[in-house]
Amino acid sequence: MTTENILITGASGQLGAVLTKALQEKFGVDHVVASDLRSNKDYEGIFEILDVKDIEALKAMVAKYKITQIYHLAAILSAKGEEFPLMTWDINMSTFFNVLEVSRLSNVKKVFFPSSIAVFGNNIERVNTPQDSNLSPSTVYGISKVAGENWANYYYKKYNLDVRSLRYPGVIGYQSLPGGGTTDYAVDIYHKAVKQEPFECFLKASTTLPMIYIEDAVRATLELMDAPAENISVRTSYNLSGMSFSPEEVAASIKKIYPKFEVSYSPDFRQDIADSWPMSIDDAQAKEDWGWKPQYDLDAMSKVMIDNLKAYYNSVIA
Repeated sequence: MTTENILITGASGQLGAVLTKALQEKFGVDHVVASDLRSNKDYEGIFEILDVKDIEALKAMVAKYKITQIYHLAAILSAKGEEFPLMTWDINMSTFFNVLEVSRLSNVKKVFFPSSIAVFGNNIERVNTPQDSNLSPSTVYGISKVAGENWANYYYKKYNLDVRSLRYPGVIGYQSLPGGGTTDYAVDIYHKAVKQEPFECFLKASTTLPMIYIEDAVRATLELMDAPAENISVRTSYNLSGMSFSPEEVAASIKKIYPKFEVSYSPDFRQDIADSWPMSIDDAQAKEDWGWKPQYDLDAMSKVMIDNLKAYYNSVIA
């Protein structure tokens, strides 16, 4: 049996922290190398400080640990990216180019690249947005993801590098705080509810967006990477769907547990971003190619989020 050695960049982020643990469980703690720009004292396992913009440092890391798969999660997200557009483009693209080149030259077998619903613009079918929709994003983050999808396809066709990707909807999890994304209100709202604080939402009450609970997102990632290469028909990025809801709908779900929870609405620049994105996603290709099926709906997610955040805040107070 061939031993896999895994490198995760951006491992301290919302998705990275949970995906890293899942990869440790799958491949063993000694075969997973987590990396980020800053040290993580709470991390259990192999952790390295790594700036993926430094191609020589990345090359040395791959050689040191005999890396066979890279999960490249390091990026600046949508809302934060609009504050620093040129830096966002530079970081998001230069790091991915380095991962692609080092993988090609070092015989890394598989690369995972996270894309996003941010690749879509406002000239699409916003309900059940098809896999092959036009991609004309309104944010630098989205532009970088479209470019990344095309480069992933290029490296596959030209160099036979096995790059795989998912267009994540908004990812919701209790393991970390919001990280600068337009959909991050759907994380923050649970924190405020559990702390019994009012929540001011930066989107309109009726703004429906595609979302996914983090355990489904991680499972989708592992299932995609496990699928036989001959089953992968999409070499840009797969549409991925979990559920769709609006701020008023998630608030209603929370009020089943916290009836007195107060929510107000004060839309800001992120409303324009959200209005250019899909309301729901058609992920039929993922279902057909590698059997994707989400497990969490809104109420199931609300219960898990609230139960875990209550336990977290109770432990902090104690």
